[in-house]
Amino acid sequence: MVTRADVDQIERIAREAGAAILARAGAAVELKADASPVTTADRAAHASIAAALTAWTPDVPVVSEEGCVPDFETRRHWPRFWLVDPLDGTKEFVSGNGEYTVNIALIEGHEPIAGVVFAPALDEMYLAGRGLGSWKQVRGGSRERLTSSPPDPGAPLVVAESRSHPSAELEAFLSTVTVKRRVQAGSSLKFCWVADGRADIYPRFGPTMEWDTAAGDCVYRCSGVGRERWSPLQYNTPALRHERFVIGLPGATA
Repeated sequence: MVTRADVDQIERIAREAGAAILARAGAAVELKADASPVTTADRAAHASIAAALTAWTPDVPVVSEEGCVPDFETRRHWPRFWLVDPLDGTKEFVSGNGEYTVNIALIEGHEPIAGVVFAPALDEMYLAGRGLGSWKQVRGGSRERLTSSPPDPGAPLVVAESRSHPSAELEAFLSTVTVKRRVQAGSSLKFCWVADGRADIYPRFGPTMEWDTAAGDCVYRCSGVGRERWSPLQYNTPALRHERFVIGLPGATA
């Protein structure tokens, strides 16, 4: 079981990582082997989170984008593990628009059961735990409980989309639904916008890694009223990768 104390502890760890990121504003960009950007802020956040999680739960492995990722033959036997993106939205961090996040999720089996998404530059915190619900806290204010439900069939939709990853496949999908408005955001904030009602759906037609989505997916799932909202995403797969998905529509499989 996940407790409120567990979620509170994950929040503290995320805030410490956020402080490490903010202390490195303007960090120089390097390219990793896969040509994705990385900065000293990514690495500092990873070191902060990995050390804190290992000290708190030494028997629960940590998988982080900036750490060593065990192969599937090792991971497949894990009942639980932490899945972390220390700085999701490095492009947003570099551009200075503030739409980057710290993502920390606890995976059990193939589903996230606890998750925190923290946008340090915006001071927006999203928290969730299975059986507990989802909350949002902005600039040190009180926690606000988040609830969401699928849109009515045929209703015009507010669509959350990636600021940095447009695609022809997304445009083709949107031509099949009635779009009320399109809103753009970086990082895992798009999941959170569906959870807090700023958007109805979040379609993504391009590959993402599981650490990009797990914490935000947990916030979205736990925002359901009476039961978790349905998500097509599964975790601890062989490649730790999603090819495409639509969040927010019941039974959506893209």
